[in-house]
Amino acid sequence: MTSYLQKRTLYPPLIKTQPPDDLGMVLVIPAYDEPELIDSLEGLRHCQAPAQTVEVIVIINHSEKEKPEVKQRNYRCFEQAMSWSRTLRSDWLHFHILYCPELPEKHAGVGMARKIGMDEACRRLEAAGNPDGLIVCFDADSRCDSNFLRQIERYFQRYSRTQAASIYFEHPLKGEDFNAATYRAITLYELHLRYFINAQAWAGLPYAYQTIGSSMAVRCRSYQKQGGMNRRKAGEDFYFLHKFTMLEEFGVINSTRVIPSPRPSHRVPFGTGRAIGQLLANQLEADTYAPAGFVMLRQLVRQVPQLFQADFSINIAPPLATFLQSVNFEERLSEMRTHTSSPNAFYKRFFRWFDAFMLMKYVHFIRDHHRANVPVKEAASWLTEVSGFSTGTDPTVKDLLQLWRSIDRSED
Repeated sequence: MTSYLQKRTLYPPLIKTQPPDDLGMVLVIPAYDEPELIDSLEGLRHCQAPAQTVEVIVIINHSEKEKPEVKQRNYRCFEQAMSWSRTLRSDWLHFHILYCPELPEKHAGVGMARKIGMDEACRRLEAAGNPDGLIVCFDADSRCDSNFLRQIERYFQRYSRTQAASIYFEHPLKGEDFNAATYRAITLYELHLRYFINAQAWAGLPYAYQTIGSSMAVRCRSYQKQGGMNRRKAGEDFYFLHKFTMLEEFGVINSTRVIPSPRPSHRVPFGTGRAIGQLLANQLEADTYAPAGFVMLRQLVRQVPQLFQADFSINIAPPLATFLQSVNFEERLSEMRTHTSSPNAFYKRFFRWFDAFMLMKYVHFIRDHHRANVPVKEAASWLTEVSGFSTGTDPTVKDLLQLWRSIDRSED
């Protein structure tokens, strides 16, 4: 895998010390204008020790055109984190605080920061002689359960073929850190996230996984094989994990928990922080994709095995038929049949085409042309009913979220 480290990385080695021989896991944390960084690092420091040594790489970063006050706060954060790290005495947990200022404006952002850190993690694991070691993504304002590191290690040991995994998460729904409006907004938004993925699973899509940047892990060897992290300013996690969800060796770790922050943010064009900021600013009730779109999609998915037959006549709703026509479905279908020799191979090839990116095109097409978004509570109530679960009479948004949390966590 030296070709990746030689050709695809952005920087030469940033950490000069030799990694420990038993290095098994490296956490990567991008930090940009982060007042809560030390609290997140403290949470990791109090985790239960796994069997192998863990390193944490923090990438404190900003662009060359960042505001002077943000640059100043970033440097103070770097100094504070360095001072904090010097007080630690641990045989199994080591922190590396890296200051990466003045990044090129064209690429500066969370994707580039994650890439810098994950590439460095690759070097550390390769130098330690552990190309199958783990690279774990975390965020500078997240918390975690005390068994976080241990359970990630155990999962990859138990499922030795797993190349990457999504890690279970829960936003805080109450407390003193935020006001009631913020906690209500994050309740709505997390319910949307869980509805969206579980509606895909209900429709029969084989790649229905959460893609949260602070909640993912990958083997070093696999990271390099799939071309590493991208430099997107937002959505980098979705694009990165999608490369792995297409593989059979993708997993979900439900035996521990990441606790992302519900804070509003306008630093990226979409994502949790931006969604919370918009809900609070406009006093909106969160909406989500209409159930009708998934009902139509379920009808298509059930017919995919038969599509291998050249004489099979597909039966789908007109809105879905219009969408498929817009993406040259008949031409793609002909190519799939030509280049596959069995129903199983055809099935896999079909969903390499109708992947997570095509799904996003589809739900946006249905939203814009046929079925407007609906309130999150309405959509989640529908999914709960058609999935055969019960929440009693007139459940609240929080009731629905707690139910889907329990469902998601029970699937290991």
